Amino acid sequence: MLIGYMRVSKADGSQVLDMQRDALLAAGINPDHVYEDMASGSLEARPGLAACLKALRDGDTLVVWKLDRLGRNLRHLINTVHELSGRGVGFKVLTGQGASINTSTPEGKLVFGIFAALAEFERELVSERTKVGLASARARGRNGGGQYKMTPAKLRLAMAAMGQPETVVSDLCKELGVSRQTLYRHVGPDGSLRSDGLKLIGR
Repeated sequence: MLIGYMRVSKADGSQVLDMQRDALLAAGINPDHVYEDMASGSLEARPGLAACLKALRDGDTLVVWKLDRLGRNLRHLINTVHELSGRGVGFKVLTGQGASINTSTPEGKLVFGIFAALAEFERELVSERTKVGLASARARGRNGGGQYKMTPAKLRLAMAAMGQPETVVSDLCKELGVSRQTLYRHVGPDGSLRSDGLKLIGR
């Protein structure tokens, strides 16, 4: 069964739900199965979303108009969808940047997996840059230092990128901050996992 969720940021009437509602109904959702909130996405208290998530059952699909209607931020969005996946619930986005996401299909799962990997990669980059900046401040005048190690998030990005014919390996290594040798110890040219990659993600 399809379950819809829609949200606008203001409850003072300056924004309306009509466009989202029309899109959800056009997608085949029963009007009785559409939940709504008039609240900022940054607020944790969203009774409509809470009721919607509670109503979802194994085999259902949660449908939203745009990706930003569901999550408070990217981390919250990813955690919510992962939780739904664990319950056997799919997730589909109708329009916008996430329109190719439909976790009930293999292609949609791949796209969402890349979104999740990018979010994790971004967090790790911020953490690494912070550490490097602190180390630099403590040791003014020092140069050098090794490249960053492979991480699970970088590995998932490498797997997705290596399977694409247009990927330039040297550019990928630069983007990930790893050497070519490190990359090929973890991932094959076709994006398949090698021994170090299998160890890294615990398979």
